[in-house]
Amino acid sequence: MSETSTTEDSQLVDAERAAGLIQEGALLIDVRSDGGRASTGSIPGAVIVDREQVDEGFAPESRERQPEAASTDRQIVVFCGSVKGSQPVAEKLRILGYPNVVHVDGGFLALKAAGVPTLEPAAEETNTEAASPAGR
Repeated sequence: MSETSTTEDSQLVDAERAAGLIQEGALLIDVRSDGGRASTGSIPGAVIVDREQVDEGFAPESRERQPEAASTDRQIVVFCGSVKGSQPVAEKLRILGYPNVVHVDGGFLALKAAGVPTLEPAAEETNTEAASPAGR
């Protein structure tokens, strides 16, 4: 078995495993940028979390804690556009006391390919200027 990196990421799972966890009721966390969601779509029910605000949303003592994060025992699946975005969030959640956190190899597109239901990007946002009275 060859290793492609110097450290193994024990929180990284493939999209098929993540899809199974989601089907079993895992909390799904989307840490992509607004632009990422606007260009590729979204997953219904996913909680949108700013990567820079993980402490505020999940620290036990935070007043702004996500209601979905009340149980630290809940399975959590984090995804981004790549593991470079999801891995730091998964690690931070583990440090904050959530032991059942994984992140998805391949991110959103891999989840979509694995059959997780998704919503297409909203096209009406991009055509707002063309439909405005000034454009007539």
